[in-house]
Amino acid sequence: MKRITILGSTGSIGKQTLEIVAQFPDQFKVIGLSCHRQIETLKSQILQFKPQYVAVHSKSDREEVSQFLKRYKLKIDILVGNEGLIALSRIESTDLMIVAIVGTAGIAPTFEAIGNGISIGLACKEVLVSAGDIIMALAKKRKVPILPIDSEHSAIQHCLSGVSGDMSTIDRLILTASGGPFLNRPKHTFSSITREEALNHPNWKMGSKISIDSATMMNKGLEVIEAHHLFQVPYSKIEVIVHPQSIIHSMVAFDDGTLLSQMSLPDMRLPIQAVLTYPKRCNNPWPKTELATLPPLTFQKPDTNQFPLLKLAYECGEKGGIYPAVMNAANEAIVSQFLNGDIQFEHIFDKVTQVVEQCVQVDSPSIHEILAIDKEIKDRLCPKNLTYV
Repeated sequence: MKRITILGSTGSIGKQTLEIVAQFPDQFKVIGLSCHRQIETLKSQILQFKPQYVAVHSKSDREEVSQFLKRYKLKIDILVGNEGLIALSRIESTDLMIVAIVGTAGIAPTFEAIGNGISIGLACKEVLVSAGDIIMALAKKRKVPILPIDSEHSAIQHCLSGVSGDMSTIDRLILTASGGPFLNRPKHTFSSITREEALNHPNWKMGSKISIDSATMMNKGLEVIEAHHLFQVPYSKIEVIVHPQSIIHSMVAFDDGTLLSQMSLPDMRLPIQAVLTYPKRCNNPWPKTELATLPPLTFQKPDTNQFPLLKLAYECGEKGGIYPAVMNAANEAIVSQFLNGDIQFEHIFDKVTQVVEQCVQVDSPSIHEILAIDKEIKDRLCPKNLTYV
């Protein structure tokens, strides 16, 4: 019985994680859940999974959940705010913590959980983008596995499983990208893109923030930086290829010219299950990949003139230091501006770039420095709370 805590249980990844848990009730026990806004969804999860702890955003949410628990005569500890997330990360009985909250809010609890020897299932790529050097160093010191939930990094991990840690024959890692909803849309029409169009991903059903990142291809840039940290390879050995069908999730190229790829239908339950059952595999009821029914698989190079944030992410990753954290914070805030209707879609590219160009380098920043610059940028660009819905 593997005991799990889910940060962000009411989001897309959190819900799908619990769907898998429900499918294998004899293999998993839910210890803790956290929720930011969707209290009604959390209530239904509480009734179904009976966690020992829940974390909510505010004191008013705590009061609402407390009354709910009394009505059903349930005894569950209710934690609040960022302190609540940290407390969830310290539960010694947890075997695996799924980090599925949006943005850099996941940095501190991930760091805390690793320090307490808890394995990490990472769906929040911003954790490694902003604080990858620190997080990976601690994970190595504590011998704690960080298991990626992103389909691309999960695919690379599968492809690398046969090299037994010997990376000497690896030529490059190839991250596939769907290209998002605007892959073939002329850039001169970007000024008329609506919120609804940007959120309408052709292949994946995802949260709002990651959907916009996919539309700008910043998501792939963040994944490049995440891959650098997860697999400890230089940026020169990380390639992005556009694959609109999202069937091949990523590839590994070897020195002899051969490629290994991981293929499946675009279903996030598959990489989530791979993390939950790691290192084993389990049969499941999800639709299986039938090769004869697949569309033709196509590939093309990304157009960084049309989607310049991908190039910006490579540049910030190479510079290191505080640059990735600055870029990530700017992107989170400016995506929120777009979701709030304050700016047009086409403005996202220039606004993120402008913040990065004003960056003053900090070499080897601490967690405190990273979180401080993250807060400063977000407070300046989004004085109100960030919006991801």
